[in-house]
Amino acid sequence: MLFGLLLFGLGTSHNQQLVHRHRHIDPNFEEERQMDPPAPPRLHLTSRPARPPFGFVNYVQVNVNSLGQNIVGDAANEPSIAVDPNNPNHVSIGWRQFNDVTSNFRQGGYAYSTDGGKTWTFPGVLENNVFRSDPVLGFDQGGDFFYLSLLGTFYDTLWNTPNWGQTWAQVAGAEGGDKQWFTVDRTNSIGKGNMYQTWSIAGNNWGGAQFTRSTDGGHTWLNPPLFIPNQPFWGTLDTGPNGELYLCGTDQNGNVWFVRSSDAKDASLTPTFDLATMVNLNGSIAYGLPVNPGGLAGQIWIAADKSGGPNNGNIYILGTMNIDSNNPADVMFARSTDGGNTWSNPIRVNDDPVGQGQSHWFGTLAVAPNGRLDAIWNDTRNDVTGSTSELFYSYSLDGGLTW
Repeated sequence: MLFGLLLFGLGTSHNQQLVHRHRHIDPNFEEERQMDPPAPPRLHLTSRPARPPFGFVNYVQVNVNSLGQNIVGDAANEPSIAVDPNNPNHVSIGWRQFNDVTSNFRQGGYAYSTDGGKTWTFPGVLENNVFRSDPVLGFDQGGDFFYLSLLGTFYDTLWNTPNWGQTWAQVAGAEGGDKQWFTVDRTNSIGKGNMYQTWSIAGNNWGGAQFTRSTDGGHTWLNPPLFIPNQPFWGTLDTGPNGELYLCGTDQNGNVWFVRSSDAKDASLTPTFDLATMVNLNGSIAYGLPVNPGGLAGQIWIAADKSGGPNNGNIYILGTMNIDSNNPADVMFARSTDGGNTWSNPIRVNDDPVGQGQSHWFGTLAVAPNGRLDAIWNDTRNDVTGSTSELFYSYSLDGGLTW
């Protein structure tokens, strides 16, 4: 799915019919299947770790050996990060670990930092010689970390840690499927601590059902899973200030959907979805591009403002969108100020000239505790060949109106 080097670095509402170009999306694209046998770890050949300085930012390589050295010949991608909300010095990252670049076999790699990301320890993988993919890390209000991992059977398992990612233990099977995502309710609503999970309609053992919930810390999950209106996939989830559940994704026709459940927070009820609406991001989700020919160029991201500030309750969606051949991947953004009922016109976050044929990919979005919006993406604008990316960042202090 997503692909990246493990480096850690310190409107107007509408309901109009979408008129931009869409292409048919194949949800079976790049399924997770084992093709090679396990490869032994490469621990003996090392080099200096990647620590490229750039302006005021220092990058630190995460997947290093016990001496902090780069392991030559291994590979790591699809990183997911969790930061302890009660102590930001505690950071954990999970990723797909390839012990050898010549082997397709991948495992659930992880590393931790106790000094806010300045230094890292890479103990190894969740389970030796077990094929795993699509790692997603999350955390609850108390600072407990969780690691959701996809097996080659297209079922998931959930793991947790008593020590901010230094060691992990399996909690339980977590239903799931290919390209899963989950979130934990960190509000003070009746849904506090609930876990919500979605996955694709491909690599799916549930006849197309895509949603489940846990109300006991991941030990048990709603079974059978539920169907989601319009079957959005390749998206993410978040909760609103009062525990409302929001999710998003693309359908097979390239349309972006926002879906809401107002009662998923209530453990006594089977969740229902009371709103499903299209969101115009001026294109279709980008995948199979030259920058990442074996996977997606980004997911659809959703984040809600729970700051208690002037934009409290706003909902934001961001995606890496294919507009046309001259704009293969742009970071596009929309917001809702009324609980998802209506959405603004799309805003292009990357600010370079349009129509240059460059890729702005792996766009991701988060809302800071003070309500600031943070967007980050890979960007080829400074390479005329379009083959080398730099990491770009943008923020908004007015709820996404300006960046």
